[in-house]
Amino acid sequence: MNSDEYSVMDNKDLEAEIHPLKNEDGKAPDNHENCAEKEGLCRKPTRLSQLSRWRTAAFFLSLFLCLIVVFAFSFIIPCPVRPVSQRTWNRKYDRAVTYRFLAVEDVNEDKVQDVIFVFKDTNGSSSFNRSCSDEGLSAPCAFVTAVSGTNGSTLWERPVTEDLLWMECAIEQLGGAQSPGCLVIGNPELLTAINPHTGEVRWRQFNSFGANYTVVTPLLKIPDVDGDGVQDVMIFTTAGDETQSFIYSGKKGEQIGTSGRLSLGARPGHLMHVTKTGSYYVLFNTVNSLYGYSLKDLYSMATGLESKLTSLKQDPQWEKKIESPTHHIPLLSSGDIRYLVKVPGRSGENILVVKSNTAELLDGQTLDSLWTVNASHILSEPVFGYYTPDVLHIVLESGVGPNRKKIMIVESGSGAVHWELELNSRTGSPRPATLNTADHRSMFLFWGEYQAEANETGSKAARQNLYLFHPSYPNVLMELNNSPDRIAAFDAVLFERSRHACYVLLTGPQSSEGPGWVSVTKRKLKEDITGSRVTWLSQVAGDSEQYIRDRFFRMRFSSQM
Repeated sequence: MNSDEYSVMDNKDLEAEIHPLKNEDGKAPDNHENCAEKEGLCRKPTRLSQLSRWRTAAFFLSLFLCLIVVFAFSFIIPCPVRPVSQRTWNRKYDRAVTYRFLAVEDVNEDKVQDVIFVFKDTNGSSSFNRSCSDEGLSAPCAFVTAVSGTNGSTLWERPVTEDLLWMECAIEQLGGAQSPGCLVIGNPELLTAINPHTGEVRWRQFNSFGANYTVVTPLLKIPDVDGDGVQDVMIFTTAGDETQSFIYSGKKGEQIGTSGRLSLGARPGHLMHVTKTGSYYVLFNTVNSLYGYSLKDLYSMATGLESKLTSLKQDPQWEKKIESPTHHIPLLSSGDIRYLVKVPGRSGENILVVKSNTAELLDGQTLDSLWTVNASHILSEPVFGYYTPDVLHIVLESGVGPNRKKIMIVESGSGAVHWELELNSRTGSPRPATLNTADHRSMFLFWGEYQAEANETGSKAARQNLYLFHPSYPNVLMELNNSPDRIAAFDAVLFERSRHACYVLLTGPQSSEGPGWVSVTKRKLKEDITGSRVTWLSQVAGDSEQYIRDRFFRMRFSSQM
C-alpha cells in the first residue's frame, strides 16, 4: 500500500470521528431506512404519547362531571328548607278550661317536635271552625289540639268528647296504622283513636264501664291477644272496692270478652312489668299492699277462656313470690304506697316502690329488695336523669313541712343520695324535668322558691320559680323564669335532634273549675339562661355570674343516652 492510500484512509477515519452519522459517501443515513430497520423503537414513543393524551382527556372529563354535579346540587336541585323556629311563642284561649295532658310529637313531619294538648271551650267551637255538633257532641266539649313547635300555629283541632278522662299518645299500631296513635277515654263512655298527624279518627267505640266508675290510669298496652297482628289495650276502672278490667282491640276498638273483676280496695294504682323470661305481670298497689297478677290470668278473667298464646305465660320465680289465693306480694319496708315506677337496670328493669316514708327498689326478676332510702311524703312521680356520666339517677320530691319540699337526686344502682336541696313550694307544683347533655349527664329543672336563710319557713305565698341545675356546678342554681299562673302541665323537650332545648308550659283553670284564660307557651332554654339570675348555694372564688351564664349557654344536648 502506497503513501496516497494511507493518506485517504486517514482522512476517512478523521471524517468518521467528526461526523459519526455520515456513511461512506459523506451523506447522513436516511431516517426512513433507519426507522425501517428499527421499527419497534420508533413506534414505542408514539404509543406512550397516545396513552398520555387519553389520561389527560379522562382527567378533564372527570373534573367536568364533578363540576356538573356540584353546580346541580348547589343551584339546580333545591336543598330541603329547614324550619326556622321562633325562640318563644304563646297561644291563648279565652273562656276555656284545660286538662293535665301534654304530649310532644312531630305532627307535621318537619323534624321539629310539635305540641298536643286538650282544652274545653265554653263556646263549643274552635278557631278551625269546628264545633261540638260536628262530632255529635253536646257543647261545651273537649278539643284535642296540635300546635306547631316552630311558631305555635294551629296544625289541627278536633272535638273528641264531652269531658276527658284520660288521653295517651305514642301507642304503636293503633288502628292498624304504621304510625303510632293517640287514644282518648271520654265521658260519656267513649273510646276514640286519633291519628296525631292529621287529627282524623281511626276508630270510635262506645264502652260499657258501668255506673259510678273511675278510670284507673294509665291504660296498659298489651301483646296482641285477638290474633289481628296489632297490640291491644287494657283499661281498669273502679267502683267502690271493686276493680274491673276491660280489653279492647288496638286495631278496631272492639271489646274482647266481657270484663274481669278484682277485689283490691278503692282506687288502686298499677304497673305492667315484663320479667326476664318474657312473662307479663300487672302489679297493683293499694294503700299499704302490693298485689301481682299475670297477664295470662287477667286475660282469662276478662274472656272466660284459657289463653293458648305463647306471649301470655307465667314466670316460675314470680309465681313463688305471689301468695295464693290473695295475689299479695310481701315487702321489706312498710308505709302507704304512692307510686310504682320501672327503673332501667344493668340486666333488665327493676321496680321502684315509692311509699309515704321510703322509696324501695325491688329486683325485677326476684322481687328481692335492693335498697331503701328515706323520703317522707313523696309529692310527685319520680323522674330520671344522669348526675354522673352514664349512671342513671332518680329525682324525688318529698314534703318536709308546710309549703316546703326537698329535691333529692338518688343513684339508681345503690340508693345513695348525691345531691339534695330544700325549697318553698306551692300546692300542685309541677314535677321536675330533665334534659340530657352532651357530657353524658343531665340538666335538671324544678319549680319552687329558694331561700338562703335556713331559719325561714315556707310561705303560703311562695313564688313559683323555675330553676336550672347541672352537676358540673353543684353549688349553682339558675333562676330562669317565674309563673304566677296555675300550671296544668310542664315538660322540657329537645324540639330538634340534640338541639333546640326548650320547655313547654300549659296554664289555666282545669275542668273542675270555672272558665278563664288557657295558655300554652314554648320558651327556648338558652333565651332564659341569658337573662337568668344566678343563685349561689356556696360561694366559689373566681366564678362570676356572667361566666356561669356563658358556661350554661354553651352546653350542648344529646337525644341519645
